[in-house]
Formats: sequence, C-alpha cells, structure tokens
Amino acid sequence: MKPAKSLFCGALLSVALLSPTANAASWQDSLSSAASQLNSQNGSQLSSLGSLLNGGSQALSADTMNNAAGILQYCAKQKLASVTSTENIKNQVLEKLGLDQQEQKEDTNYLEGIQGLLNTKNGEQLNLSNLGETPLAQKVKTKACDLVLKQGVNFLS
Repeated sequence: MKPAKSLFCGALLSVALLSPTANAASWQDSLSSAASQLNSQNGSQLSSLGSLLNGGSQALSADTMNNAAGILQYCAKQKLASVTSTENIKNQVLEKLGLDQQEQKEDTNYLEGIQGLLNTKNGEQLNLSNLGETPLAQKVKTKACDLVLKQGVNFLS
C-alpha cells in the first residue's frame, strides 16, 4: 500500500471511530473496508475480521459469560480497557457465575478468554493475541474489549 493511501485509510478510520457523531454503520463500514484492504495484503492474520465486523456488536460479543470474564482478564492485562473497571466487572461476573479459583482453572471458556480467545455469539473464535500490533489491530482489540465489558455490565444488571 502506498504511504499516501495508507495515511488516508488511517485518517478515515480514525475519524470514523473517534467521531462522536459517526453512526455505527459508518464506522463499521470504514473499519470493514480498511480490514478488507489489509486482508488482501496481510493474508490469514486478518482473514476473519471482515466477517466479524460486518456482524455488528453481536459478532464481537462473548458466547458465554465464562469466556467474557476471561476476555476481561485478558483486556485488563493487555491494557486494552480500564484496568479498574475491567477487573471489577470481571470479579463481579465470576462471583455471579459462582466460579471459585479452582473452577476458574478448570473452565475451558474462561481459560480460553484469558489467552485472548474470544468465542463469539456467531460461533466463530477470534484470537485477539494473533491480530498483531498494527493500529487497526489495536482498534479491533479495544472495540472487542469494550463490547465484552458492556456485555459483563449488562449481565450484572
């Protein structure tokens, strides 16, 4: 990708994601477009991003609350979300689920979440750890963490 084109895509993505007036469809379209462009050049690492992003917030939500709690642990450790809020919500979710320390060590969904494996509601698995450190990958990871955090808050309500 030429530097000017890359800069333009990055600026477009930033405006779409950070603008408070941007509606969900426009940021999602911009992010999907950027992911498609990167996918054509970066191969398998970003191959599933387009389909996940086209699925809206449900596509990046955890399938089980056990996995959501694990993802929250991952997000806090990677500093992809507010550590205080994330740890607090994660602990409350685990308490509501009744998972003690021993059960956490045995729960596959929770353990996968800690590793950054988001088991989505549409049956796909997104490995947040393997997305890389590009600006786009960081935005996708942060968005996933934010959505799972909101999912945890809703679960506690």
